[in-house]
Amino acid sequence: MNRIVHESTRRHATVATTIGELLAVADGDVLTGLYFPAHRYPPAPDSIGGRVEASDDDVFSRLAKQLEAYFDGRRRAFDIAVHTSGDELSERVWALLREIPFGETTTYGALAARLGNPHLAQRVGQCVGHNPISIVIPCHRVLGADGSLTGFAGGLERKRFLLDLEEPEHVRAGRLF
Repeated sequence: MNRIVHESTRRHATVATTIGELLAVADGDVLTGLYFPAHRYPPAPDSIGGRVEASDDDVFSRLAKQLEAYFDGRRRAFDIAVHTSGDELSERVWALLREIPFGETTTYGALAARLGNPHLAQRVGQCVGHNPISIVIPCHRVLGADGSLTGFAGGLERKRFLLDLEEPEHVRAGRLF
């Protein structure tokens, strides 16, 4: 009897950024995870594959270059291939997150309304919080109903940093402080 063996191409690396060393996970030629230091919902250690050097891997090298350009203000969107594997609602929410333009924000309630049920805001918040590919799938662009920063798997300080980074110049210039 022949046994079919599936080799895993899952692997991980750390990518140094302005906001700390991010844990990146890839499988084949797609990014499957990007996590902050002390991420609220980190991946299970046995699910991230072996460690590789980011500079020796095509996916992680492209990610590092795109993140560097993003943090330097030269990039507004990522074109790296990603793959997520959540339940149906999570996948729908993460798809909506990818539609939020750079420099804009929305609310959990607005996302729930776009899904057809404004009463799903809390469940939408849970899906946003479990986004496995931070920054690339921009969950930091979702605010509370009153515009306040709410829970963020990477910490509210990082969420504030990312929102400030993306804030349009005319809005920034209009702030007194």
